[in-house]
Amino acid sequence: MKNVYFNHDGNVDDLVSLLLLLQVPHIKLTGVSVIDGDGVLEPAVLASRKIIDRFNQFGHKLEVASSTSRARHQFPSAWRTSSYAFDSFPLLNEAGSIVTPEALLPAHLDMVEKIHAADGFTTLVMTGPLTDLARALDTDPTIQDKIDCLYWMGGSLDGHGNVHEPGHDGTAEWNAYWDPEAVKRVWDSNLKIVMVGLESTEEIPLDVELRNRLAKNRRYPAVDLAGQGYALVMSAEADSEYYLWDVLTTICSMYPEVVETEQVRCDVIDYGFAAGRTYRTEAGEGRIVDLVTKADHDAFYQHFDELLMSAAPALY
Repeated sequence: MKNVYFNHDGNVDDLVSLLLLLQVPHIKLTGVSVIDGDGVLEPAVLASRKIIDRFNQFGHKLEVASSTSRARHQFPSAWRTSSYAFDSFPLLNEAGSIVTPEALLPAHLDMVEKIHAADGFTTLVMTGPLTDLARALDTDPTIQDKIDCLYWMGGSLDGHGNVHEPGHDGTAEWNAYWDPEAVKRVWDSNLKIVMVGLESTEEIPLDVELRNRLAKNRRYPAVDLAGQGYALVMSAEADSEYYLWDVLTTICSMYPEVVETEQVRCDVIDYGFAAGRTYRTEAGEGRIVDLVTKADHDAFYQHFDELLMSAAPALY
């Protein structure tokens, strides 16, 4: 059975990713932690604990760790507030109390502890900034020997980013821009990295087709929860492109056959006007990562639908 540790930053796609991971039958989810990135930390931690309470069908023994890491460049505040609404959904609050505890250790130390405690290797799935992993590596570099792979949603190697801030050239992706030094620390490690960049998910947009797909199956509680969550983001991001970056990262970490990858040599700029930019390098420079280049739309949605519908019986 595959050990998985999940570190996320609390927006809708992250929380849906947690929901999906809890339904995968062939893994042992060893830890969950939240960093104060694309969602606000406190409601994202609460929502994570409530999701585990409601949808932990395989009985993983979990606690949720809060990160003490702080941004070099924080996400725009307008992007982050969905975590409050998600935490307030009635489905997550009908029990009236929370059973899943909050971890005593901060996220980077929780990561170290859970990796060492696991029987065998651990797969890291990270859908936010890499700061907790960078701090974990600084705390105990030996964890590298027990990590079989890092699946990270972040970066962009085709020259375009989604950071449009004063003093930046627009080439960085936000998870990398949040803490460029952390990305560089991880890039300089010995970890195997599978990277889902901005260019990796063109086949998986958040659009009306997905909205209608979720609406058709809303009798399943987890599908309904995901649909309500994505409705928040569709409303907030009506004039921009939004893809299921985090969920694709999560699903391909469990079912790698849904994507095609290319081995590329690349590096990261950790300072200046291009801070956070990930870029291709020449032979002998940078490091090799497996970049996701294409997703199988039908295979992706087969797993997406089956996992969500398996989470709990249909209501009618």
